[in-house]
Amino acid sequence: MKTVKELDKAAMEIRVNLLRLCNREVIHIGGDLSITDVMTVLWLNQIHYDPQNIYDETRDRFILSKGHASAVTSFCQAALGCFSPEDVINEYATDQGRFSMHSCNLVNPYVEVSTGSLGHGMPVACGIAAGLRLKGNTSSRVYTVMGDGEQSEGSIWEAAMNAVHYKLGNLVAVVDCNGLEADGFIKDITGLNDIAEKYRCFGWNVIEIDGNNIAEIKNAFANLPQASSLQPTCIIAHTVKGKGVSFMENNVRWHTGKITEDELEKALSELYSAYERRWSA
Repeated sequence: MKTVKELDKAAMEIRVNLLRLCNREVIHIGGDLSITDVMTVLWLNQIHYDPQNIYDETRDRFILSKGHASAVTSFCQAALGCFSPEDVINEYATDQGRFSMHSCNLVNPYVEVSTGSLGHGMPVACGIAAGLRLKGNTSSRVYTVMGDGEQSEGSIWEAAMNAVHYKLGNLVAVVDCNGLEADGFIKDITGLNDIAEKYRCFGWNVIEIDGNNIAEIKNAFANLPQASSLQPTCIIAHTVKGKGVSFMENNVRWHTGKITEDELEKALSELYSAYERRWSA
């Protein structure tokens, strides 16, 4: 198990790689940065997944329902040893590359299921969790990461009901609640209001955390009910879109984009300085 400091450093390095990629290609940088801390803890400290044995039936499964977070997923997998960060940067959006704006298991075997159309990943995760139960597997978990704007899809709530009905305690859903989607602030577009309360009403075990606080994230994962339990868990991660880069934070302009050399230099300086301040005492 890694320490909070080790995970914080890993998250900082993943953000650095995201920004390096964003200097070369257009990516969904805002949502990648908001969920970086959660994804870092999940991939480097929580998930049971061996890059050398990716079809092990006892592995945990990860389904990216929030398809636009494909870049941060790839960099987290790189940190785990699936491939290198340079592979991601050099192959991204190339004709023969394994990495793009949406994860695809036809070219990347470390992708459990190709996703991208919002609202689809959660139902798939629910089905896989049910399938594991039918096989008698009581130890593996299925993790899925969704966006908060994605919660306006009806398929999400059909799956949420199904997960409770079939007592899928091996399913862990994470909602990246950064308050923004492509067209603006969610409160002005869909009026989802209290997402946590909605999941509670559907019968889920709900945990609310600061999704940009490594210690809180690590604690939430560490205290999950057993995979053999009968109630699915939803982690509501309150995050900041564009987290760590001042000119991107809470700015809908950076839902997607590409940064200049000057912007890259400024962003990297902010990340390194913030990390040093956190751990200098």
